[in-house]
Amino acid sequence: MLDSLKRFFNQPAAGGAVDSGRDTEHDVRIATCALFLEMARIDEKFTEEEMDTILSIMKEKYGLDREHVDALVAEADNELAESVDLWQFARLINKNYSIDEKIEIIETLWRMVYVDGKMDKYEHYLMNKLKNLLRLSQGQLIDAKLKVLHSE
Repeated sequence: MLDSLKRFFNQPAAGGAVDSGRDTEHDVRIATCALFLEMARIDEKFTEEEMDTILSIMKEKYGLDREHVDALVAEADNELAESVDLWQFARLINKNYSIDEKIEIIETLWRMVYVDGKMDKYEHYLMNKLKNLLRLSQGQLIDAKLKVLHSE
């Protein structure tokens, strides 16, 4: 399945050259998914509801079918396991996403934090770390949190 996802994203563009924009888009999707996985696992309780949230967001945000989402999650999981920190993922997101798109990611992360109804100290730490890595302000972090809490 992972090979089919790689082939899907690495299909030649018109003229036979590989579309580097597509590669970048694929890499950013992996980076975003890796942050979601890290948040879901940070409290050492990776629930089915958290995984369903990740799958749903990846399907909605990127318009992928279940097979491609599953492969994307598997690839993000592998990248996360091989990484030494989250900087490489944040760097890709910062390079390719606008402030509004990064705030959407933070809102999604807040949704994941509150899937179980509470935030623990590890989730709090990671949200602040990601705020810094994604070059967002404390105000943007709080606004995203309040938006999520008031929509539930």
